[in-house]
Amino acid sequence: MQVSPSTVGDSPTTGARSSDRLLDLVRSCLDDNKAEHITTIDLDGKSSIADHMVIASGRSNRQVSALADYLVRALKDAGHGSPVIEGLPQADWVLIDAGDVVVHLFRPEVREFYNLEKMWAMDPAAEAMLN
Repeated sequence: MQVSPSTVGDSPTTGARSSDRLLDLVRSCLDDNKAEHITTIDLDGKSSIADHMVIASGRSNRQVSALADYLVRALKDAGHGSPVIEGLPQADWVLIDAGDVVVHLFRPEVREFYNLEKMWAMDPAAEAMLN
């Protein structure tokens, strides 16, 4: 699931939306810090909560917690302020709300149980036909 091209909110110099640049930062940070199975879901037309959702796994509670710490630090260093974080004490499932990008970090078993990819992957047109 990729981001569709858009000129709305584009920077005049780069041609990229700020949410796309934020998404690139999130994905790069997770990849650099050895997150596994990084998935991006374009929320355009599916939800108004954010433009993108990123789902990734860490092998253990400790790695999930470390990934969250690295990402929060990278967001702050890049000038995105302090994101809202939920679930860090247990680190089974950590939610990081960075505004235009919402990040879910899971241990593999928890990710499999909740299966957010399946829930968010449904096409809105197909969903409307089911109702």
